[in-house]
Amino acid sequence: MNVSEKHSPHWLHWLDTCPSTNTWAIENIAHLNHGDVVFTQKQTAGRGQNGRTWHSPTGVLTASVILTQIPSVQLPQFSLAAGLAVIYAIEDLVVDCQSLFRLKWPNDILFNGRKLAGILCEASSFGAEGRVVVGIGLNRCVEVKHETLKAISHQVISLHQISATVPTELELLTQVRRYLMQLAGLLRYKNYRSGHGFSSLLPSLRQRDALSGQMITLAVGKAQIMGEAMGISDRGYLLLRLQSGEIQTFASGHIL
Repeated sequence: MNVSEKHSPHWLHWLDTCPSTNTWAIENIAHLNHGDVVFTQKQTAGRGQNGRTWHSPTGVLTASVILTQIPSVQLPQFSLAAGLAVIYAIEDLVVDCQSLFRLKWPNDILFNGRKLAGILCEASSFGAEGRVVVGIGLNRCVEVKHETLKAISHQVISLHQISATVPTELELLTQVRRYLMQLAGLLRYKNYRSGHGFSSLLPSLRQRDALSGQMITLAVGKAQIMGEAMGISDRGYLLLRLQSGEIQTFASGHIL
């Protein structure tokens, strides 16, 4: 069953349409709880990383999950880990694609090198409690040659193209929510106990790393930096070997 307003679970805020689920969630953060999900089937002005546009034609699942007690200083690490959580959620439902999804730093989900989903994590303060809004755009049943995607159709892929069984919107939202809440709980517990919650996820993150060993160009502000991707640091940063042989770490940037 796909999502409908009439049959929505208590944690789901179903919107007929909105410019951006992340924007709506941030504007209404005072009325949202841990684990709430904002969903729309018609997003008109989606946002991606670094202010880029996220295209949302029919068939793209667009939603935002609200999580509490996530310190803003952990946002870069959490964004990367959120991508892993979404991968696990998809693989639970699409069993014929087990272990085939990869994570492109900082948080794009790829299948055979083509983008299946993107994630945008944004901090939003409410009182003394740190909150994170996890925005997800997942190509569920989208025609990749749609007018809005035509120019990048060779770079994207839809779930219905890679699996004979496509989960419903509600199934995907339920699993994504569950895994993100588990992730938030894991990080809170391990950080409380040892201060090293993120480190427990590093082996899985590195196993899924789509960039390791590739020559890439990283855009940081107006600068473009070329080098060989050397993996993910202990803090979730990109490791890049420059032409000089020096290895530098980058907390943010856009892969060209």
